[in-house]
Amino acid sequence: MKVGIVGSGFVGSSAAFAIVLRGVASELVLVDINRKLAVAHAEDLLHATPFGSPTVISAGEYAELNSAELVILACGVGQKPGETRLQLLERNAKVFESVTSQVMRHAPNAILLVASNPVDVMTQAVGTFSGLPSARVIGSGTILDTARFRALLGEHLDISPQSVHAYVIGEHGDSEVLVWSSAKVGGIPLHDLSSAHLTIEARKRIDDAVRRAAYKIIDGKGATYYGIGAGLARITRAIRDNERTVLTLSTPLAGIQGFEGVSLSLPRVVGSEGIVSTLQPSLSDEEWRELQRSAAILREAERQIGL
Repeated sequence: MKVGIVGSGFVGSSAAFAIVLRGVASELVLVDINRKLAVAHAEDLLHATPFGSPTVISAGEYAELNSAELVILACGVGQKPGETRLQLLERNAKVFESVTSQVMRHAPNAILLVASNPVDVMTQAVGTFSGLPSARVIGSGTILDTARFRALLGEHLDISPQSVHAYVIGEHGDSEVLVWSSAKVGGIPLHDLSSAHLTIEARKRIDDAVRRAAYKIIDGKGATYYGIGAGLARITRAIRDNERTVLTLSTPLAGIQGFEGVSLSLPRVVGSEGIVSTLQPSLSDEEWRELQRSAAILREAERQIGL
């Protein structure tokens, strides 16, 4: 599968590295406004292929995205000193409008995978700018938050995170919703485990660690990129292999009555056509209210930039 990545910063380059090591693309094209950066990453990645899998890697212009089946959008601008969140949103929306136009001109049949923050709002914007069916516009959403939730639960219970089934839904941000009510470990509901395993204090600690993870990492090294890079490679594999696997992703069509027209994360079935369907998780009354609040926050952000 031919994959394009627009944006060769920390996230884009980390995704490229994970894709090469996991062997989920036969061809990879890096596009960046800083062509020298893209060329350097392409050469460095080429040198990693003997340790991963054979991948044709190049740095090019948008025209080189021709015939790409998936294009990852990891571009955007950073916040300037004194700039408000709304001003940053407006500038990023303009960047994405230009980028989406170029990608659609050269790779009209590609699935678009949005990785840039605020990812839900940018996913909604790309859906508007591209005019594509919602199935083919995917935001990385809470795939990383869900991974954090499972990793921390597994660590606390001394169980592999692959045996933990729990979701984070809603906004990829402060209003995200950790779905404790339907979480399971090895097929056993969490609420059936002894309270000694998961006290109220332990739940609060895990909730805070998931919700505040990005702030802690950014404070230590300036940005988060390895986790989301691996997540983007995982999504790429699901699309390439038509896995029909369930991942918590964002899309312009929420999939649950009352959330139409707002991009937020829910469990999505992902295959070669993009998002195939949406699963409606079982939520407690409190979790349902939290999800509605999360959707309202995202709707307001979208309204402020005219979406």
